[in-house]
Amino acid sequence: MSIDMEQFHQVFFEESLEGLDIMEASLMELQEGQADSEIVNSIFRAAHSIKGGSATFGFSAVADFTHVLETLLDEVRQKTRDITTEIIELLLQSVDCLRDQMSALEQGESADSAQSHELKASFMKILESGNEAPASSTATDASPTISEGWTIYFKPEADIVKSGNEPLRMFRELAQLGTLSTVANLDALPSFNELAPENCYLYWELELHGSDISEAQIKEAFEWVEDESEIRITAIDAASEVSATTDSESEDESDPTNDDKPSGSALSEVPKSTSFSKRESASIRVGVDKIDELINTVGELVITQSMLSAVGQDFQMDQLTRLQEGLNQLAQNTRELQESVMRIRMLPISVSFNRYPRMIRDLSNQLDKKVELVLVGEQTELDKTVLEKIGDPLTHLVRNSMDHGIETPAERLLSGKSETGTITLKASHQGGNIVIEIIDDGKGLDRERILEKAIEKGLQEPGDKLSDEQIYQLVFKAGFSTADVVSDVSGRGVGMDVVRRNIHELGGTISIQSIQGVGSTITIRLPLTLAILDGQLAKVADQIFVFPLVSIIESMEMRGVEVSKAAGGCDLIKLRDEYIPIVYLTEVFGISTQPVILHESLLVVVESNNEKIGVVIDDLLSQQQIVIKSLEENYQKVKGISGATILGDGRVALIADIGELIRLSGTTHLKKLRAGDNFIPADPQAA
Repeated sequence: MSIDMEQFHQVFFEESLEGLDIMEASLMELQEGQADSEIVNSIFRAAHSIKGGSATFGFSAVADFTHVLETLLDEVRQKTRDITTEIIELLLQSVDCLRDQMSALEQGESADSAQSHELKASFMKILESGNEAPASSTATDASPTISEGWTIYFKPEADIVKSGNEPLRMFRELAQLGTLSTVANLDALPSFNELAPENCYLYWELELHGSDISEAQIKEAFEWVEDESEIRITAIDAASEVSATTDSESEDESDPTNDDKPSGSALSEVPKSTSFSKRESASIRVGVDKIDELINTVGELVITQSMLSAVGQDFQMDQLTRLQEGLNQLAQNTRELQESVMRIRMLPISVSFNRYPRMIRDLSNQLDKKVELVLVGEQTELDKTVLEKIGDPLTHLVRNSMDHGIETPAERLLSGKSETGTITLKASHQGGNIVIEIIDDGKGLDRERILEKAIEKGLQEPGDKLSDEQIYQLVFKAGFSTADVVSDVSGRGVGMDVVRRNIHELGGTISIQSIQGVGSTITIRLPLTLAILDGQLAKVADQIFVFPLVSIIESMEMRGVEVSKAAGGCDLIKLRDEYIPIVYLTEVFGISTQPVILHESLLVVVESNNEKIGVVIDDLLSQQQIVIKSLEENYQKVKGISGATILGDGRVALIADIGELIRLSGTTHLKKLRAGDNFIPADPQAA
């Protein structure tokens, strides 16, 4: 029965990408002339696994390219070649190349071989140039290291397959080196009744023929099992090789149908696959403790369900107390189950942080700067969806810190700093949020230059008195840039507005603190998950709205509160020496034509991105956790609404988008709303 290898492709891609991450992180630790054996071995093992897997699944281009990397790494590992900056740089480029090839193969496309051919040529040039380090003095000449043919005796321990070491994969690797023939010995095979299906009872005698095959190449194929197997490798001299070939040919001619002796020659034919369907869902590695917790919670839920079923079979009013207790227990079990499932989706932010050491290294070389990256709190966990979407904004902010923040070594020395700058990525939990900080000890933001550029580009009116915080927020305006020269790193006036928009779409906020000459701190605050929200339910006319609890500052009665009217028709309320715009949801969404009686209403003061508004409501209802449903996927996008949820009574409640409501709350907010599709004026005469 043939095995469909495509079912294992996704696992191979995920493991290979993890291996490439290990290679990149380990290469970043290497220094010229200092080849730490443990680090080199980890790089070699990652490359070796990728090569073996690629050969197994028929991705020959990847396997051939990785084989050259492996050869060079083996020389470094055997201390017959020194590690150099050139080698480290080429290996890092190879990691990028392999990532691109894996991505293409995962999409069912052919891997682009142009870059790999170029890198392969560079590696071959290094390999052909000879060893740079002296050969080990412990090497002996007892047997040749290069031969046209080899005999291999391979007898693994019985439990080799249990550890995932499949002999067939090793034979496939050998078949890549030349012509392989195998003989399986069945001497140790027990009777059927004594056979343990997970044990390996076979051992093999192999012959490998090809041009210039080294003993080291053969040992690589058995590297993972050399401690749990008996392996003997012997070179075949020219005379015996000719004799063996002649005898083999004679035997084949005399009995072409001979099936008594198993042969491994077919193993050199690795099945090829050029296309396959990409699996839509990616997997998550979950700790056993989280799975155990989930199973225990499900067990408690089953017990509660059984108890409620027993009560419901012949319910009497004297069982009401027991029913209520069961329902309370059901609510608790459901909450625990929900929390357990959410924890399964949580991943450490190091998954995102690990990309930045390489990026800092490359940008340091490109910008001629010396920068040290410090990672703090990289084990802080957040939802996988949030983690995936925060990657691009973080990358842009780190690149900006490198380009605009950190000075050149000469500039730093002149200002009394060390020539090496520091960028710190810090993650921590604060309440129900995760806070990410990008801190640099560079030159900080120049508030006067920012204001000058904003006025020059028409993004700010001259003469306005702005606080430092308001000026720093100008960098998030579309088209804003203080760079005099457009470069590959920054200066095109695009990006920071997209960063803020992406963070707002995640329900987060971003703020900047800076001291000129000292450095800057950019703070991102995000919800831990996008699936669940702690919300406050509020009634407006006959509709129910949900306000995120993290956005609510306070709620108050409007009785006796003085309301001022600004130019343009915007109502304001003075709250602790601060004027806050008032938003009427009945006008925003056109849900009622009745006039709002302010002194009978309530006001919910909400905040987003350090800006506040007051939202007029009729009544405050309960607080509860809600499951967020996409309004855009199920209906259409509505300004001021971020999603919807279904309440316990089956009604749909709309989740207020606080950031969008704030943007609609200026003195021209009514004009903007009337231009939209969702506005129906309460007063026809006002239209």
